[in-house]
Amino acid sequence: MSETETKSKHEYVPLKHIVLTSHPSAYAGKYIPIQWGAESPKARGPVVASLSNQVHRNAIGSHSGSYMVYRALAVASGKLDPEHRPDLTHTHPSDEIGPFSSWCDPKKIVAIDPWGADVGQHFTEQLEEGYDIRPSIAVTKAHIEMPELREAIQAGRVTPDGEILKENGSCVVTKAAIEPVWFLPGVAERFGIDEGTLRRNLFQHTGGMYPELITRPDLEVFLPPIGGHTVYFFGDVNQLHDPNKRVACRVHDECNGSDVFGSDICTCRPYLIHGIEVCIEEAQKGGLGVIVYNRKEGRALGEVTKFLVYNARKRQEGGDTAAQYFARTECVAGIQDVRFQELMPDVLNWLGINKIDRFVSMSNMKYEALASAGIEVNERLSIPDDMIPEDAQVEIKAKIAAGYYSVDEIPTEDQLLDVKGRDYK
Repeated sequence: MSETETKSKHEYVPLKHIVLTSHPSAYAGKYIPIQWGAESPKARGPVVASLSNQVHRNAIGSHSGSYMVYRALAVASGKLDPEHRPDLTHTHPSDEIGPFSSWCDPKKIVAIDPWGADVGQHFTEQLEEGYDIRPSIAVTKAHIEMPELREAIQAGRVTPDGEILKENGSCVVTKAAIEPVWFLPGVAERFGIDEGTLRRNLFQHTGGMYPELITRPDLEVFLPPIGGHTVYFFGDVNQLHDPNKRVACRVHDECNGSDVFGSDICTCRPYLIHGIEVCIEEAQKGGLGVIVYNRKEGRALGEVTKFLVYNARKRQEGGDTAAQYFARTECVAGIQDVRFQELMPDVLNWLGINKIDRFVSMSNMKYEALASAGIEVNERLSIPDDMIPEDAQVEIKAKIAAGYYSVDEIPTEDQLLDVKGRDYK
């Protein structure tokens, strides 16, 4: 008997019993094993995390990250057929990326599925046998329009060329959306912990959401319920394989308040714009520009925590000072930052990038993660002073004092106390 019954396409009727997936005896030996880091997709095997056939599943979790909860709600409310399989006709990537040697190195990539963009090509045989294999990467083309790019044209910082940057300020890009797919033994090794400790903590601190983390050691791949990455390419993606092409890159961690709504308490959107300008410039010179956008809102602590910290900063005795910038986050969250960057280089390894000529970032964590992954960084670029909002001086001075990369002089403790943000007005 199946786990659910469907009266009609729009009426979902749950059965009284639940089929648990946490007992290996019912499934062991009945799924295609994953040989992470194998020399080909056929040898590696597909990642099967869909729910249409529990016997076929060889991964913990489900596709779409945190959006799986909305999908469950759609099924529960009768809006989505739980047996629906996506029609992948014409959904293949607009540009072919790879394969690169890093795709077959189990130490280079542990947090995404390098073969996840074109499952129709890589796993034709298994799809014909009825396996519900779904892409975890999608690659398409687009035009992006941002008012700051038009301002940059007027200011002479960038120049339209008609191909990459249009006269009206729109920019032609290729972009890729990537879901996280974790190879648990590799993730544990990357963080220097044993796999059992990783599994136990993932199980406990998601409220026991995935019992397979504890009961199914035979399943080594996990699709965590978190946000993924978006990559924007400026220039010819087909040149990614050429080591002689210069690469500009910004790795940007999500900040909804600034990136979307333009909040001036931080430098996030201005720094993102600066990164885009540098990428356009490099692409126009015949190189490549890459923006990696990671869903790690509020230093991966979440937006609620971030706003609580804002309140604490503004209300503390002495006001919002650079001297107390990091301390207020730690008081609320217990830690300054959980954007651990150990997994970040995997996206660049998927792109076959082993050097970055211009890295648009002040973050030492990001720089050190790239160095540990064997990705050479030739130049680091901080945000220009004239792009820093007035209220964000608190953030930028605190970061420089904490050792973030900058060509500016490190401020003294007294100078940090003098750098203050505005109150609520």
